[in-house]
Amino acid sequence: MAAKQLHPGAKWLFRIKGFFGWLLFLVFFSIWAGSFAIHWISFELSISAIIFYFATMIIILILLVELYSRLSYHFWLYEFTDSQLRIERGIIWKKYSNIPYERIQNVDITRGVIARLNGFSTVNIQTAGYSMPSGNRGGAWSEGYIPAVPMAEAEHIREFVIKKISRKGRKQGL
Repeated sequence: MAAKQLHPGAKWLFRIKGFFGWLLFLVFFSIWAGSFAIHWISFELSISAIIFYFATMIIILILLVELYSRLSYHFWLYEFTDSQLRIERGIIWKKYSNIPYERIQNVDITRGVIARLNGFSTVNIQTAGYSMPSGNRGGAWSEGYIPAVPMAEAEHIREFVIKKISRKGRKQGL
């Protein structure tokens, strides 16, 4: 099986994640830049200058979020081979995960509000020996986290993986 991309609706997940991340960055940057400007430059603030500043920050935020969502979508790939699941993700720092079928214990499919609106599912493949961070809801940090696959593909993935792990279990005498 060749490497597959996520459902195009995944861009919305990445947009929401990117919005909050970049918003936080821009707020801190604005505070730092504002304190620098007030400290070093003596000027009078007019309403039009403040409106221009915030409009500029909103445009920058929109551009950064859109760039982040498109790149995240483009660089998130997954592939099921004969012996393992491979996941590749990351824009600047790439992360490669190889999950052998022998370690897989469960496959969960979830559909949040955004997923239902866009027609995709999230697949969480839980493995033996992988601990999730505390306070995790919905298994979003399972080792085999695939955030957006078409609904029919998600069901196919679950059936495929369950068959793979069932065959391994029978060979081991379980």
